[in-house]
Amino acid sequence: MRLAKTLSAFTVAILTATALTACSSTETDSTGAADAVDTDVASNPADPADFPVTVSHAFGETIIESVPERIAAVGWANHEVPLALGVVPVGMSKATWGDDDDNGILPWVEDELTQLDAGTPVLFDETDSIPFEQIADTSPDIILAAYSGITQDDYDQLSKIAPVVAYPDQPWKTSLQEMVELNSVALGLEQEGIELNDNLEEEISSTFDSFPALQGKTALFTSFGGETDQSTVGFYTEQDPRAGFLADIGLGVPEVVQEASIDSDSFWEEVSAENPELFDDVDLLVSYGSADPAVNEETLASMQEDPLLSRIPAISNGNVAFLPEGPLAASSNPSPLSIPWGLQDYLELLNSAAE
Repeated sequence: MRLAKTLSAFTVAILTATALTACSSTETDSTGAADAVDTDVASNPADPADFPVTVSHAFGETIIESVPERIAAVGWANHEVPLALGVVPVGMSKATWGDDDDNGILPWVEDELTQLDAGTPVLFDETDSIPFEQIADTSPDIILAAYSGITQDDYDQLSKIAPVVAYPDQPWKTSLQEMVELNSVALGLEQEGIELNDNLEEEISSTFDSFPALQGKTALFTSFGGETDQSTVGFYTEQDPRAGFLADIGLGVPEVVQEASIDSDSFWEEVSAENPELFDDVDLLVSYGSADPAVNEETLASMQEDPLLSRIPAISNGNVAFLPEGPLAASSNPSPLSIPWGLQDYLELLNSAAE
């Protein structure tokens, strides 16, 4: 949230949380070679008769001629789709945010690899840019990037390595359902992807129903605003998976978010901090915070002392859910494996703040 000068404590807490912006004993690090994981890769059970497959996306169409056996994934959580369907990729994005033990793999992905009795795929470090050479070294048959921020140039270069599945419209605005659908179709596992989405939807619905304090509430997902301009209030739009997920599970969308999302081509929008009344219908604020509860309490107190922030009901009433830095914060960006891993804890945190 980007507000007045006294918001500095809030900004520091959120920046801390987001600056970090899914049986063989053989493991590979971010420089590992393709053959290091060959024996760990589960075969794709797709039917060869279903190929070729054509996938439409923001950069055109991608034709996958035959069943992909060597799967690489870039962006956020695309590797979780094949893993959830029982197929181990040869390479996947290294986790640089939310990792609990600094091994580059989020805990729910570790659990699934263990369940599949698989070693660690090559980890692509995308901190600075897409590591094209490293990806090429894994000799993939397909590159999944349905939820990512790849550019046209990235797409063109990746396409020289293998067929690429890009996002459907805008970067970083792919919903969980779309990510599963696009990636599973490309793998020749369309029906399995449909079933995965159905199962996730059922789990989400039944879990949400068990939290009465959240019923009928509206929620706004803010983030690390304030590093350049503290005169505005920032929030994720409906197209962003984090905010979109809150709406999908049953929470209402505040009017300010609805209006800002209509013509937005971004996952993030801002309004002037001089208009706190725009947030009068916000029942719950969700934001990244510190792993230390005391820091979050201090942050909330600072917000409640701010002349503008204190006019926002959710803040004055203390209805702010700070996602602690680490895996739980990362799980707020929904993915096929993070939902069964962390949804209960995530909604418990939101429910507590709503109460």
